[in-house]
Amino acid sequence: MNDAIRVAAHAKINLYLHVVGKRADGYHLLDSLVVFAELHDEITVEAADDLSLTIDGPFADALKDESDNLVLRAARALAEATKREPKARIRLTKRIPVSAGIGGGSADAAATLRALADLWQVDIDRAVALKLGADVNVCVASETMFMSGIGETLDLAPGLPRLYLLLVNPGVAVATKDVFKARAGAFSQPARFNVAPRSAMLFARFLLHRKNDLTAAALLHAPAIRTAREAVGATEGCLLARMSGSGATVFGLYASADEAARAAEAVSRDHPEWWVWSGGVREGDNTGTLTRS
Repeated sequence: MNDAIRVAAHAKINLYLHVVGKRADGYHLLDSLVVFAELHDEITVEAADDLSLTIDGPFADALKDESDNLVLRAARALAEATKREPKARIRLTKRIPVSAGIGGGSADAAATLRALADLWQVDIDRAVALKLGADVNVCVASETMFMSGIGETLDLAPGLPRLYLLLVNPGVAVATKDVFKARAGAFSQPARFNVAPRSAMLFARFLLHRKNDLTAAALLHAPAIRTAREAVGATEGCLLARMSGSGATVFGLYASADEAARAAEAVSRDHPEWWVWSGGVREGDNTGTLTRS
């Protein structure tokens, strides 16, 4: 693409996720600490006479229906909000598993909003992001954040120690709406903090006092999550193993890139059918990654 704009759509990880209430309209209220992995999809846009989308990358086949893709919905929503025709040629390079609890679709929509806002020279209305999905708002920021409400309230989190991730998906997809529907039990309390321990080990211990309230419900739909969590937790150097979002991806926290990489090799060796990735937590600048070519 000539004069194209490229935006990285980083995978979202919920280090903890508390369900703290439920609104009268059925939406659940959340309190979550969100970070972003170096792993990312990529959105590329350029000017065109109509709106089109092509998809490539390792997980392109999982998105067979391009006509209703969240990327196109984001483009149309931004165009409608800014009173313009939705005209752009968009390419999505899909590297993040689909329906995996790490915000791939939301990150793609957010990156589309950012890329088209630059192409069309318009502003992104937060209401547009929220209309597209609860996680799209935080993915627009692509920065370590506390997220609350139904995703509309974002606050910068305090500085965290350098963290490295192992991400494992056991090859199952879990629908977010099904997990929330199956959630039962009392609501949790918010668990925000003002200062984080400065070592990865102490921070992981700190997170043990927090949890992912959707885990039990996700296990009802995908028992393989438990197997994946146990496999991650058994790797050398793993400081914490937990499900992200509504599943089915499990993350492990590590103090070094080498430990995370060795853990990835071990899990891949024992479970070659699983999707496995290792790398760092993104140290963002609250602007996302945007380049022209």
